[in-house]
Amino acid sequence: MPIEKDKVVSLHYTLFDADHDLELEHSPAEQPLSYLHGHGNILRGLEDALDGKDAGDAVSVTLPPERAYGHRDESLRQRLSAKYLKHAGKLRPGKVVEVRTEQGPRRVTVLKVGLKTVDVDANHPLAGLRLRFEMRVMEVRDASDEEKAHGHAHGPGGHEH
Repeated sequence: MPIEKDKVVSLHYTLFDADHDLELEHSPAEQPLSYLHGHGNILRGLEDALDGKDAGDAVSVTLPPERAYGHRDESLRQRLSAKYLKHAGKLRPGKVVEVRTEQGPRRVTVLKVGLKTVDVDANHPLAGLRLRFEMRVMEVRDASDEEKAHGHAHGPGGHEH
C-alpha cells in the first residue's frame, strides 16, 4: 500500500547534521514514529520524500534549512527578566523552557543566566542546519475516521487520547 494522504505511516528514522555527518537523534528501536500523511504532522520535505513509498522502503533525504526548521533569526535572541521564568525551576544554559507570549506559549533555549535577567533563543534548536534523514518505512495503513477527523495518528508512536 503506497504512502498517500490519509494513510498512517510508521517509520524508523535517524537524523543527522548533514554538514558534519553528526547523528542528532533517532527513533527508539522498540517504537517507530507514526504520523498521518498529508496533514502537516512532519516536515513537508519529509512528506514529499515519503510520498508513494511502501512498507520496507528505505528513504534518505537531505533538507536545506528553508525546507526544515528555517534559517536562524538573530532577532529571536532576547534578554528577559528572570521573574518571567520563575515557573521553570533552576535555569542553566541549554535548558528549554516555555514562555508566554502575545502569540501564545513558545519554547525557548536558555543561553545565559544572570542575577536578574536571562538570555534566551527562540529559534528552533535545529534552525540553520542542513538535515539528513535516513528512514525505513515499517508500516502503511488506512487512517481511521477518528484519526482523519483529529488530523493525527493514534496509538503507539502517534498520539494517545
